[in-house]
Amino acid sequence: MKTSDLMTEAASLPLEERARLVDSLLQTLNPADEATTAAWLAVARRRLDDMRSGRVEAIPGEAVFEKVRRRLEQ
Repeated sequence: MKTSDLMTEAASLPLEERARLVDSLLQTLNPADEATTAAWLAVARRRLDDMRSGRVEAIPGEAVFEKVRRRLEQ
């Protein structure tokens, strides 16, 4: 199969499937080592715990993007 055919077929996949494909391909270029994966997992678990416990409050994504837009306009 030609690369261009593969790319065309991949582009026709649903968004979630394309994201999984991209993630899989990126991992072949730069595989994560176990220590790095474990460290990121610990961070994610801590942040989830912070959210669930109420120690931190979520900010809606649109509010974050609006703040970024304002900063970029300055």
